[in-house]
Amino acid sequence: MLAYEITAQDLFSRLAAKTSTPNRDVPKIIDVREPWEFTTAHIEGSILMPMGDIPSRANQELDPDEPLVVICHAGVRSMNVTMWLRNNGFENVQSLRGGIDAWSREIDPSVPRY
Repeated sequence: MLAYEITAQDLFSRLAAKTSTPNRDVPKIIDVREPWEFTTAHIEGSILMPMGDIPSRANQELDPDEPLVVICHAGVRSMNVTMWLRNNGFENVQSLRGGIDAWSREIDPSVPRY
């Protein structure tokens, strides 16, 4: 079974595969923070879907078979959403350990920290 969390480095490696070859394993990034947080700092190409919107939007906008990585600020909200999605038929979903803060510290320091 797929681990519930993915590290920033592992996500970066999976996203890098997207630029070299079309790959079904490249995850879609779902950002569950609030709009002001997303405006402050986000990973390019991620989709804003605030945590409160997940129950009403997930089945309409997300493919349950597609790999997904859920992110938030530090990893708590994204883990809660990951658990909810898995309980609702999304088996290929993971939470970014440490959230956008870890991404900024470990991968892309141009992403503002807040």
